[in-house]
Amino acid sequence: MKNILVPIGSSENSINTLQYAIDFACEIDANVFVLRAYNVQPKAGTIINIDEILERESNLYMRSIINAANRKGKDIQLITAKGNVLDSIASVEKEIGVDLIVMGPKSNSIKEEVFLGSTSGSVVKQSNIPVLIVPESYVFKPFNVILTAFKTGVVNKKGVLKPLQFIKDKFNPVINLLLVKTPNYTDKDLILNPALDSLKSSLTITENATTFQGVLEHFQSNQPDMLCVFRRKRGFFTKLWEKNTILKEEFHCNVPLLVLGGKQ
Repeated sequence: MKNILVPIGSSENSINTLQYAIDFACEIDANVFVLRAYNVQPKAGTIINIDEILERESNLYMRSIINAANRKGKDIQLITAKGNVLDSIASVEKEIGVDLIVMGPKSNSIKEEVFLGSTSGSVVKQSNIPVLIVPESYVFKPFNVILTAFKTGVVNKKGVLKPLQFIKDKFNPVINLLLVKTPNYTDKDLILNPALDSLKSSLTITENATTFQGVLEHFQSNQPDMLCVFRRKRGFFTKLWEKNTILKEEFHCNVPLLVLGGKQ
């Protein structure tokens, strides 16, 4: 895990998110890239170069965020991109390779009831890169207990478990697996992929309507300092991910949330 990308929005929590990424990067000796994407809405009759102005303002804003953080000797690299965040992330991934995206739960939303804003929600839902969502005001600390929830032990996609394996090798946490038997489960779903099985400290099998409900039921008993789930087209956040914005009343996680790539 060498390259960490931190998309910066307009949230007051941006400094905290970047600080978390820096602290994490120092622990694992990774590079930190800060991304600020901007869109230009062309207007008829405009003479001034809006692109140039917005790029300059974006760079100034990123530098103000970086200067407010404790860089701990890290050389933080800035990336300004024209376009939406998802396209910009894809471009950065293609150019330098991104191992992990670190984001805050909200980007531009000012609504207190919102957990994932439209920007962070769209990245979690649509990007193929692992995403670590850091709660507001959360301070980095080594991971001791990770609750990993899923509804099938099948893992077909190569490399999906790499971030979790990396974290285990680096921090040696307890990794508790939670296999949720949803109504349409099959016997095949109950057989753990060998790589997934090798990561576990314990395995709990529960029956719930959704993986999400299984997590709610077992979260407190595990007391994790990280929750890990898999990105699926129809999976953990089946209901929640119908839209990009996710409300706190629907789902709220007070520990870092690691969303791995899809298993299929």
